[in-house]
Amino acid sequence: MWEIWSSAFFLLFHLVLGVSGNVEGDALNALRTNLADPFNVLQSWDPTLVNPCTWFHVTCNSENSVTRVDLGNANLSGPLVTQLGNLPNLQYLELYSNNISGKIPDELGNLTNLVSLDLYLNNLQGQIPKTLGQLQKLRFLRLNNNTLSGTIPMNLTTVTSLQVLDLSNNELTGDIPTNGSFSLFTPISFNGNKLNPLPASPPPSLTPPPGASNGNSAIGAIAGGVAAGAALLFAGPAIVLAYWRRRKPQDHFFDVPAEEDPEVHLGQLKRFSLRELQVATDNFSNKNVLGRGGFGKVYKGRLADGSLAAVKRLKEERTQGGELQFQTEVEMISMAVHRNLLRLRGFCMTPTERLLVYPFMVNGSVASCLRGIATSNFVCYI
Repeated sequence: MWEIWSSAFFLLFHLVLGVSGNVEGDALNALRTNLADPFNVLQSWDPTLVNPCTWFHVTCNSENSVTRVDLGNANLSGPLVTQLGNLPNLQYLELYSNNISGKIPDELGNLTNLVSLDLYLNNLQGQIPKTLGQLQKLRFLRLNNNTLSGTIPMNLTTVTSLQVLDLSNNELTGDIPTNGSFSLFTPISFNGNKLNPLPASPPPSLTPPPGASNGNSAIGAIAGGVAAGAALLFAGPAIVLAYWRRRKPQDHFFDVPAEEDPEVHLGQLKRFSLRELQVATDNFSNKNVLGRGGFGKVYKGRLADGSLAAVKRLKEERTQGGELQFQTEVEMISMAVHRNLLRLRGFCMTPTERLLVYPFMVNGSVASCLRGIATSNFVCYI
């Protein structure tokens, strides 16, 4: 009898584990099944595993729940699936620059932890789902360069966390909302649609009010001249001060703006913003070059936390699926562990840049190590 109960409990335990662990895997596998993948970027997506956390281009949190899906510029085609709404902890859904078609599923409104939704440069059709107004943590919404139609959902204006919005180059119609979070966005966010233009703000009147005397006009002109002279008087020292600050070397960098969230991680690797690395290396100045080779150049830089880093700037190779290939290579490099190899600290990936970030060491490159230039306790970059 004990054997029967223990077997039943064992079966029930694994059944529950399999159901709870595979919900997210099933959702992503449904996406894979519905997409054409000519470059096999999804070949590691094995549906027989308990969870998808070991798949390439998928990032999980400490509880093995999917938080990020990176499939931009992968030459994928086909429709999105409603099962994507079954990823409750997803924060970043990156499917930009593919050939994805069909409608944006309403079920994406279930992703209440979503921070970034990037579906731009695809062939998506239909309306923008009203359910996206439920994403109260959303900061980046980029749906530009599709063929989306209909009106802009008014409830999107209630997403107060929204910082970046791009709906340009679609077939949207109707009025552009100007209330709520939309009051922050300029017409650039809506260009290339069939939307009604925003009303132009009336220019300030230069005509003096009725009854104003010529004396008052003269006084106004004199006051204006005095104000302009005072502005020039104070502007001179300000310009000199700004120039001096620009030339003065800085020991630390703080408050570095980023076009993406700099705290995004790929596994244990930090994803740096391009702006952060530009500031760290003085815009990749030649004076900070540590070495160069067929791969590109390595620059010395100081990060926002004050630490020194070696930033390897790879040469541009425009290939289909290039971003996915780079991300795969980053994942493989991060697995290299040896006492004489520096562990990769992070990376930066944009449509035009590929960069690797290592801790700074004074021992030089692998080539110099092999030539015996470094000491016996050398540490090398890979």
